[in-house]
Amino acid sequence: MTDIALSELLDQVEQIALDAGKAILEIYGREFTVEEKEDKTPLTEADKAANSIILAGLEALPVDIPVLTEEAVEAFTGADRQGRYWLVDPLDGTKEFIKRNGEFTVNIALIEQGQPVLGVVFAPALNVTYLGAENVGAFKVDGAGERQPIKVVEHLVGTPWRVVGSRSHASQDTLDWLKALGDYELVPMGSSLKICLVAEGVADVYPRLGPTCLWDTGAAHAVVNAAGGRLTTLDGAHLDYGSPETVLNPWFVVCAEPISSTLQ
Repeated sequence: MTDIALSELLDQVEQIALDAGKAILEIYGREFTVEEKEDKTPLTEADKAANSIILAGLEALPVDIPVLTEEAVEAFTGADRQGRYWLVDPLDGTKEFIKRNGEFTVNIALIEQGQPVLGVVFAPALNVTYLGAENVGAFKVDGAGERQPIKVVEHLVGTPWRVVGSRSHASQDTLDWLKALGDYELVPMGSSLKICLVAEGVADVYPRLGPTCLWDTGAAHAVVNAAGGRLTTLDGAHLDYGSPETVLNPWFVVCAEPISSTLQ
């Protein structure tokens, strides 16, 4: 990143996410409409409002970088000459938003040469932010605005694996994978917060053996990378964001350390 320091850009993107989250909470506190998109997933007023705020905020930044957002995939023109683009999910966990359980986030990531180098994940209802950038570090910001460094924690041999899993999505493949893992404790969680729990060291592993899209993972992927963790496909390869015309992710695992090949 040559136009502006990633640390400075991280601060600016954090503010954009906070602004979007404020709009989401205003809608969250009242009755709201729910539509159904072509892929049968829900869309609310909050998705639209947050998307507009994020697009305006990114456009006002001192760097001109294309944007791929879940709510306007067809408008994406491709990465710039440096292989950069913004990857946005204005409201990750729309189902959790509709259920009003608080486990939804604003996700904004910067992709460069196919890898996330900066990410901000803001959970408005929980008033917590996770952010990280390459060569800058990973942080958790609490409701008082205090920014604390976070780091992944390796699984302690002889203790149950602390596994975070989806609250709205479960699969037999995941259950089979966990059975092979061994003794574990499962903590259900919605949205990209699952990846962030690994990043801050309160969970050991998050296996996702089910469908996700690039914008579901990009921001939190940058955070867990900056926290010293890894998000890889089941065969250990890096998740690639360099071909956004294919928005679906392969199955992946988030952890602090490589998991036994017998589980891959």
